[in-house]
Amino acid sequence: MQVFNKTLDINTSKRVEMVDITEDVEIILKTVSLSQGIINIFSRHSTSAIIINEHETNLLRDLEDTLEALVPENEEYGHNTIDNNADAHVRAVLLGGSQSLPFENGKLDLGTWQSLFFVDLDGPRTRKIKITIMGE
Repeated sequence: MQVFNKTLDINTSKRVEMVDITEDVEIILKTVSLSQGIINIFSRHSTSAIIINEHETNLLRDLEDTLEALVPENEEYGHNTIDNNADAHVRAVLLGGSQSLPFENGKLDLGTWQSLFFVDLDGPRTRKIKITIMGE
């Protein structure tokens, strides 16, 4: 088994933004010349997340609206006395900071409608995603 570590930089332009990183991750996967294994995509930021879902504009808007309904931005959170971004931290906990996926023949083994997203919950910023690839 071989292990490779790569970094992906992501620039966002809005406070809450879902960026489809499927193609970027597959390009990185092709650089390691492994046929099968597991890939882990990890966000190095506590106000962001990595999710898998369908890339459909209305659904992405629905997800953003649901996050706002569950964890409103303009509530009085204790952490806001420090950074004014407590909602982003809470949303990140709900979504999760990483995903592990199988790959075969050098491609992510996603379902028909699945895409891989980086979710920035406190942008706009430049973010770093750590990608660990293990396989043969």
